[in-house]
Amino acid sequence: MRHLKRTAKLGRTSEHRNAMLANLVSSLIKHKRVTTTLAKAKAARPVAEKIVTLGKRGTIQARRLVAARLHTRAPAVQLTKDARRKWRQNEDVLRILFEEIAPAFKERNGGYTRIVKMDQRTGDAALRAILEWVDYTPAAPAPSEAAAGEAKPAETKPADDKPTETKSEKK
Repeated sequence: MRHLKRTAKLGRTSEHRNAMLANLVSSLIKHKRVTTTLAKAKAARPVAEKIVTLGKRGTIQARRLVAARLHTRAPAVQLTKDARRKWRQNEDVLRILFEEIAPAFKERNGGYTRIVKMDQRTGDAALRAILEWVDYTPAAPAPSEAAAGEAKPAETKPADDKPTETKSEKK
């Protein structure tokens, strides 16, 4: 019997499940919002909450624990100075967690993530959900060119001196 066994197995081995949840939380840290299945979102939420709690400590030991849990490492290849700076700015989840996310939640005592339920996936009817940070507000989508073109008043063409002929007049 599985009494008091709370871990959601998600149909994976423990190594695969831990790697998948680490990748999901890393994506959440990088992109601030992730769309996944409801079961995976519910399984990733406690991992993300514990990672942010470690991030709020801000110690070297907390940084090492987060790096071990998320399986993060610096790029293996030698990068140029500009490429290294760009990687650190956009891809370094430890820096993003400890310098951006954790200070934002300094006054909050838990409840850092929210799960927003969505519709079913068409292929297998799995329930989808959005896992995001509580203080995250998505940017308004930029108007597309087609919509922007319709919103502008119609431009008038300069009037020609000679009138245009219609098909009936040409005959």
